[in-house]
Amino acid sequence: YEAAALVPGRRRLEKIRRTNFDGLPPDRGDIAEHPTAGAAVVGARNFLIAYNINLATRDPAIAKAIAVKIRESSGGFKFVKAMGLHLASPDCAQVSMNLTNFAEIPLDDVYDAVGREAQRLGTAIVESELIGFIPQAAFEKAPEFFRRTCGFDESRIIENRIAQLLQSKTSGHSRVAL
Repeated sequence: YEAAALVPGRRRLEKIRRTNFDGLPPDRGDIAEHPTAGAAVVGARNFLIAYNINLATRDPAIAKAIAVKIRESSGGFKFVKAMGLHLASPDCAQVSMNLTNFAEIPLDDVYDAVGREAQRLGTAIVESELIGFIPQAAFEKAPEFFRRTCGFDESRIIENRIAQLLQSKTSGHSRVAL
């Protein structure tokens, strides 16, 4: 998928994942999908940032409406994939986003758009969260976007984490959790 796709219609992973892996023969080789094991999808893409915003509502319809408004596929921000859902814990609605090209996304504008749309729909942002790590360049581009996330500190920057791992290796500590 993405840059590894040989067929333009296979660039978006969510389209490939449709029933029967889109029903088309494989891009490479001649082996069909296995009836019980499925198939493998290989891709090459920019760094993906997984970023979620929890809302002060339990109503997933509100999160879904916000997701539709901000995601690229329905006319929102380019390089933003989003969906709305309900989280059993902490019992709230969430706008879950994959930011597929952070360098080309106005990150603070995305956050502000979610906040405006939430307010228009009668709710507000409670908190945001980052899943995994981010590159230094993403942090430098929009430090406040990341600083406002729950529990964020600069150890979530990949380059800092790698430096920490290398430091622990050279100082004799053999284990540092990612």
